[in-house]
Amino acid sequence: MLETTAAAVQDKIGRVVPAAEEVLIRASTDMEADGRFGRQWLVATAVRVVVVPEREGAAVQEVVLAELRQARTEPMVGGGQLELERRDGPTVYLPYSGSEGSKFSEIARGLEQLRQGEPLVINAHVESLRCAKCERLLPEKDGICPACISRTATLKRIAYYLKPYKGKTAFLALASLVTTGAELLPPLITARIIDEVFEPQDAMLDLEGRSALLGLMVLGLIGVRLLSWVAEWGHGWVVSWLGAQVTADIRSQLYRRLEMLSLQFYDRRRVGSLISRMTRDAGLLQEFLVDGLPYLVINGLMLLGILGFMFWMSWSLTIYVLLPLPLLAVWGIVFWKRMRRFFGKWGEAWSKITERTSEVLTGIRVVKAFAQEKREMQGFDRDNAQMREVAVKTAINRGVFFATMSFLTGLGTLVVWYFGGREVLFNDMTPGTLIAFYSYMWLVYGPMEWFGQVNSWMTRAFAGAERVFEIIDTEPEGYDDPQAVAMPQFDGRISFQNVSFGYDKSKPVLHNITMEVAAGEMVGLVGKSGVGKTTTINLIARFYDVDHGAICIDGVDVRRIRLEDLRQQIGIVLQEPVLFSGTIVENIGYGNPRARFAEIMRAARAANAHDFIMAKPDGYDTQVGEQGIGLSGGERQRIAIARAILHDPKILVLDEATSSVDVQTEKMIQAAIGHMVEGRTTIAIAHRLSTLSHADRLILLDDGRIVEEGTHAELMERQGAFCDLVKMQQEVAEIMAVGD
Repeated sequence: MLETTAAAVQDKIGRVVPAAEEVLIRASTDMEADGRFGRQWLVATAVRVVVVPEREGAAVQEVVLAELRQARTEPMVGGGQLELERRDGPTVYLPYSGSEGSKFSEIARGLEQLRQGEPLVINAHVESLRCAKCERLLPEKDGICPACISRTATLKRIAYYLKPYKGKTAFLALASLVTTGAELLPPLITARIIDEVFEPQDAMLDLEGRSALLGLMVLGLIGVRLLSWVAEWGHGWVVSWLGAQVTADIRSQLYRRLEMLSLQFYDRRRVGSLISRMTRDAGLLQEFLVDGLPYLVINGLMLLGILGFMFWMSWSLTIYVLLPLPLLAVWGIVFWKRMRRFFGKWGEAWSKITERTSEVLTGIRVVKAFAQEKREMQGFDRDNAQMREVAVKTAINRGVFFATMSFLTGLGTLVVWYFGGREVLFNDMTPGTLIAFYSYMWLVYGPMEWFGQVNSWMTRAFAGAERVFEIIDTEPEGYDDPQAVAMPQFDGRISFQNVSFGYDKSKPVLHNITMEVAAGEMVGLVGKSGVGKTTTINLIARFYDVDHGAICIDGVDVRRIRLEDLRQQIGIVLQEPVLFSGTIVENIGYGNPRARFAEIMRAARAANAHDFIMAKPDGYDTQVGEQGIGLSGGERQRIAIARAILHDPKILVLDEATSSVDVQTEKMIQAAIGHMVEGRTTIAIAHRLSTLSHADRLILLDDGRIVEEGTHAELMERQGAFCDLVKMQQEVAEIMAVGD
């Protein structure tokens, strides 16, 4: 991580860091030592860490790596600080704002690696809040800057999705040309009607001849309109189909990629933001493809055709007509840019009203219980007034825009009538040509009113497309790794070899864990909350990769095993079981879709779930509702156990499977687990330590380290940390019993 520095700062660093030492880390913070905003630089070599403030006169601080006890980050209100703790001497503090948190987490991790003499391996990528090109705030961390996207590149990528539909795309192009031509012909025919029928230049045509010519011209107009109607109908149908199909293809590709991404990706993203990309961003793209892009193509072609005809009719008058166009374009762009702000404020105000209404109506019992109706009405009135103000300002600005547009286009009209009229008077132009010119002028001016809106529309759609493509381009989990080892069958032997891991790399959750789990053995992981029990089982399933060390199954590093084989041989029962909308039979068979109904029933019997299932009116066809809301907690848990039994894994993981149920249900679940663990390697986590008394071995974790290991009886005999934990739980249980 080597950030670029100014020459003056580089000179300052050069005075305190010897030239012979290679700079390994060079990064800036946005706060000074006293908490004021300012820039300081942290520079690390293999020998020392130096903090160099940019402000003149501020003291440089230096910590020799040999004296460094620990480098860590500590969160604070609105930011955090990097703490460099010395063995002998005061700790050096380097504050930073919240936007720099992820960067200094990686820096702390890197300093720990240097302190321990390990190779420096840190993520040089830092989450950005501003666009690196234009410095504008991004919609989200590491997001797409709408102002800097390459529209051409994005349009090319969207066009790539049209490749499978070449026939319809060719028809669309032809329909666009026909539609454009049909719009250009009527003014020319009108000019001929005026010049050859009403004011004929050919005196040889009598009244009947002129009448017949009028009929032919009108028939020509009818034919053009019919042609235009057919072309527009075909164009509209094809563009709607293509827009919907292309968007469906992109949305499908996006969903497939979301399914294949790792949990680390989801840890850094809000689910709401991802759903927005699937719905709102994809919807904006479809809307633009169906309405915006055809508008641009047809009006662009029409503009070229009109200008060609206008220059052919009178190049001098065309120049006069084009004079207001730059003003129209600039005014349109400025207006719609301003309107985007109002639309954004309107959306925020509407969101506030929606959220308040939903929240208050959902909690109406609490509102009435505390007699807060008047307070809630006053809050709604404030939000409603804010929305009213935004709506009024939007309407006023819209009125000003169209009034100004009418004024500017009116100037163009005056130009045409004055200068065009003079050409007619001096016989340099026919009256019909002037009328055609007038019609073409409006075909040029009309789209200019909406140019800024279409430009804004295109910007939003392309920014949405880029956000979708950003997810599609994210590296998925290694399901298709050609170097992976195929292991369709496991014995189930698990080995942890000096494993260290942290979600925040500067704060490891596990420290040098080494343990062996024999095939078919049941091991219980115990310890207080936050000591790394769930993290341990997450690493076995390779939801995350270890930072150091290795986890092996049957002697093979899990990072080398084909991911599909690994996951198929591991079954997990979570503390909060996840069920999907559908029937009970569908949820039990989720991990084995090809299972027969008889096999599903056997799994349900083994999980002690068959009796309560049959007691329901629809039995196995009972709808569980969203997230299993139609079932009790114990019923959901037994369905999850039946699902795991039917999956028939070689390695079974139980994560607090009985912590949130009553005693009677717990006994039934424990009996189901007893059936399930037979012949399987099992790693179980339980809040109530007594539930693990039948485990072959218990491993006590504390602060990410193994502190005790043995059977339940052996650990109790040692009178150590495990015994203290059991006694504490017993005391709490006794107090709760007295309270009841």
